[in-house]
Amino acid sequence: MNVAAFTRVLVDIESITGNEERVGVFLHAELSRLGWEVKKIPVEGKRVNIYAFAPEQPRPSLVFSTHMDTVPPFIPSSEDGTCVYGRGACDAKGIIAAQIAAAETLRFEGVKVGLLFLVGEERDSQGARVANQQAPGSRFLINGEPTENRMAVASKGTLRVEVVAKGKMAHSAYPELGESAIDKLLEALRRLRAMQLPVDPEVGPSTLNIGWIEGGRAPNVIPDHAKAELLYRLVGPAEEIRTDILKAVDGLAQANFGLEIPFVRLRTIDGLPSMVAAFTTDIPALTNWGEPLLIGPGSIHVAHTAGEYVEKKQLHEAVELYCNLAKRLLGKQSTKYDLRSTK
Repeated sequence: MNVAAFTRVLVDIESITGNEERVGVFLHAELSRLGWEVKKIPVEGKRVNIYAFAPEQPRPSLVFSTHMDTVPPFIPSSEDGTCVYGRGACDAKGIIAAQIAAAETLRFEGVKVGLLFLVGEERDSQGARVANQQAPGSRFLINGEPTENRMAVASKGTLRVEVVAKGKMAHSAYPELGESAIDKLLEALRRLRAMQLPVDPEVGPSTLNIGWIEGGRAPNVIPDHAKAELLYRLVGPAEEIRTDILKAVDGLAQANFGLEIPFVRLRTIDGLPSMVAAFTTDIPALTNWGEPLLIGPGSIHVAHTAGEYVEKKQLHEAVELYCNLAKRLLGKQSTKYDLRSTK
C-alpha cells in the first residue's frame, strides 16, 4: 500500500464530525476488498464505527484504533516531495492509512490484529462509547493520534464549563438602575484565571482556555445576560477543580459542567522516545478494549490548522513502528526495538 496516496484519498472524503458516513462506507468497502471481515457498528443515524478483523481470528488480541472524523473546515488534499497536506492529514487520516498498512503487513506475516475506526472523537467520543459496549476481548489497544511517532506517557483530561451571569436591563445613561451581567462575568472570569491549578511533576500543569464569550443587548443597554465557555486540560481528578470553580463564581454567576474526560497515564516502551499528550483522546472511553498505548505519525501542533500536514517519512516509519509494537506485545519475534514495558 502507498500510505501517502491512501492518506490523500481519505483526506479528500469530507468527514467533519457528524458527517462521517461517506468515509465509513469507503473504509468498509476497501477493507472488504482486501479480505478483512468488516462490521459496521451503528452509532447515530447513518454514522457507523468500522471494525475489521481477519476472518480466521474474530477475537484479535491487539487492535489498532483511531478516528475518522475531522474538525471543520474541509480542506482537500495536496502534496509535495515530503508531506501530504489537507484536513485530517495528521489528525487522523494519515494514521488510518498507516494502521491499515501495518495490519496488512502483519496479516501477511501471520500476525492477526484488528482495526477499529471511530466517529465523533473531535466532539464527544460518542463512537468510542458505543464501541466500548461491543469489545471483542482484546488485550491491547494501540490508539493513534499525532505524537510524532513518540509514545505518550499520559494524556490530559478535559473539563468543559459554561459560566452564566444574569443581570437587569436599564438605560445605559442610568447604570445605577440596572445590573450588568457582563461586569459579573468579567469578575467571575478574573477569579477563575487567578485560581491555582494542579501541576503534575511528570506531566506538567493543568491549563485553562476561555474559548467563547457572548452577552448583552446593545451598547446603550445595561446587559442582563452574559455567558462564557471554558475548557480545562487536567492532570488529575476533576473533583477539586470543580469545587474551586463553584467557590470562585459564587455570587456572580452559575457554573454548568459539561463534557468531562479523565486524565490517564499510559504504558510506555523502552527504546522509544516519549511525550506528554496535552490533548484528550478516545482512550478513556475504550476501557474494554485492552491496555492502551498512544502513538502515531504527525504533529499535534499542526492539527486543526489551515496548513495541516503529515510528513511522508513519518507515515512510513509509523507502519514499521506499529508492526514492531504489535509483534512485541503479542510475543512475536522482533529485533527493531526493545519494547519492554516501563509502566
